Amino acid sequence: MKSLSKVLIFLLLAFQIISVQAQNRPDPQPAPDTYESFKLGIAGYTFAKFDLEKTLETLQRTDVHYLCIKNFHLPLTSSDDEIKAFHALIKSADVTGYAVGPLYMNTKEEVDQVFAYAKRVGVKTIVGVPTYDLLPYVNEKVAEFDMNYAIHLHGPDIDKFPDADDVWENVKDLDPRMGMCLDIGHDRRNGKDPVADLKKYHTRVFDIHLKDVTGSSKHGYSVEVGRGILDIPAFVKMLREVNYTGVVSLEHERNMNDPFMGIAESIGYFRGVIAATRK
Repeated sequence: MKSLSKVLIFLLLAFQIISVQAQNRPDPQPAPDTYESFKLGIAGYTFAKFDLEKTLETLQRTDVHYLCIKNFHLPLTSSDDEIKAFHALIKSADVTGYAVGPLYMNTKEEVDQVFAYAKRVGVKTIVGVPTYDLLPYVNEKVAEFDMNYAIHLHGPDIDKFPDADDVWENVKDLDPRMGMCLDIGHDRRNGKDPVADLKKYHTRVFDIHLKDVTGSSKHGYSVEVGRGILDIPAFVKMLREVNYTGVVSLEHERNMNDPFMGIAESIGYFRGVIAATRK
């Protein structure tokens, strides 16, 4: 009986010690980006193979609260009731849809449709890919709707808007709400320096797509942030230097049938850089 009593006493003490340790364990700290002028988000295209519920689950698990809305999650033909239900669903996950796109526009009718859609969705930024000849018409719509229009640059993959220099040359004399979505991976794949481009063009940068790539040519491909050739610490420092107040959205384009480990790794690395470079 004495041996049994000793065992019971030992187990009780061990349980108390474990309980105290559990109680003393600190709560999770706020994400490092909480204290920055910019916000961390995820571009909807990252989830091209998944529905909205899986998308929101991933944002919750990575503690990300901003989503650029892609039209496969909320079609351009959505009714007002469907848009209302969409917002209710993302709000329940503590997520804000801050922009729509990228959306391609080849005719004036498509421009009209996208601007009307963005207004009904309730965002102030459109990430778009127009044709060059449509820019004067898009410029008119920007003034009419009082929206920012962020042209998504695509590197050497398509025959328009390959890098930040090209976007700037085509919008510099237009409405100041005509600007760019600075995709730092594609900019680098076209031989450019995203850090320098952010510094030069920050007044016209209305959205940023975060990614990393393996090379500064068309043959460079997307990898997890931190595994490629981009100088992410320098980019974070430049975000602070120019006081960027928009969203930096991870657009993860590797293993898109199963992107979740890559998303988590990229978000974790970027947040680690934010923390490590803070003065």
